[in-house]
Amino acid sequence: MLAIGLMSGTSRDGIDAALIETDGEGHVVPVAFHAMAYAEGFRARLAEACLRAMAMQAPGFEPLVRAVEEELTALHVEAVADLLGRSGRQAEEIGVIGFHGHTVAHRPERGWTWQIGDGQALAGAFGIDVVGDLRSADVHAGGQGAPLLPVYHRALAHGLPKPVAVLNLGGVANITAIGSDGDLVAFDTGMASGLIDNWMQEAGARPYDEGGATAARGRVDEGRLAALLADPWFAVPPPKSIDREAFSIDAVRGLGLEDGAATLTAFSAAAVARALDHLAERPACIYVAGGGRHNATMMAMLAERTGVEVRPVDELGWDGDALEAQGFAYMAVRRLRDLPISFPGTTGAPTPMTGGVLFRPA
Repeated sequence: MLAIGLMSGTSRDGIDAALIETDGEGHVVPVAFHAMAYAEGFRARLAEACLRAMAMQAPGFEPLVRAVEEELTALHVEAVADLLGRSGRQAEEIGVIGFHGHTVAHRPERGWTWQIGDGQALAGAFGIDVVGDLRSADVHAGGQGAPLLPVYHRALAHGLPKPVAVLNLGGVANITAIGSDGDLVAFDTGMASGLIDNWMQEAGARPYDEGGATAARGRVDEGRLAALLADPWFAVPPPKSIDREAFSIDAVRGLGLEDGAATLTAFSAAAVARALDHLAERPACIYVAGGGRHNATMMAMLAERTGVEVRPVDELGWDGDALEAQGFAYMAVRRLRDLPISFPGTTGAPTPMTGGVLFRPA
């Protein structure tokens, strides 16, 4: 069927909307993709909503979070309408929408994760079934609720030599390792672009380090880097996941703009190197998706610190910007077919299990 996937990630830069044709198993054909950037004012409100949600003991009513959820849902309606218009497709042709929403807080250690976005309103706007809240069932069963993309990565990578790894660099980084026997191991490795963006916005009055140019001019403070990597979370074996707010830019305060950017970029790369130590089979190549692959300094540091060949997924003919949104379309179809989207080796779920809440148009 034709399926739409929507992703608003930890980078908080906008909505990715993808249209694919899939059976939820081996058949995947990309059809269209559209990225819609958030206005700066909404990005600021979304960031504040995430901070307030993280301070709560459990998901519940919080006025700003509720207001941001309404805005977020309306923006997703706009993104779907744009995607349909650009693809020349009608709503009646679409079988399902996979609606990730936006993670405002992720606390699997407390037994909850919180994605905002009104799936029922989105279903009603287009008369299309919507699968949302894709992480909660996994967390309630004792899993980490993340990462969820590995089952899609495996479908795309079926013809690649194994072992191989797919690394997604958003605000947070996660890796999917596919072993020689096809088994999946996946987990968050740590920060990706989130801290770098925060640093550039505060110290450089820019939204992000374009191309890694600022970091390229800086020098890594190895002492501060070692202090960041000393966090016990990195020694915890997978499966594991982490919230974007788990680390802050306090660790590089006092450094110049370039040195701070270089140190935080090295932190993301070194965390991936630490993650490889948790794998039974070291991949021969890491294929990189997400916005972080456009950061040349990050890519160079990844190769240097991991000692593994690092390439963008685009070299495989995949769209590295669309991959996450495509994956949520794929998972929505799997939910309709009652196929698993999380596994013991990816989220720590007790058994392979499906997930997501189905919202049907009224």
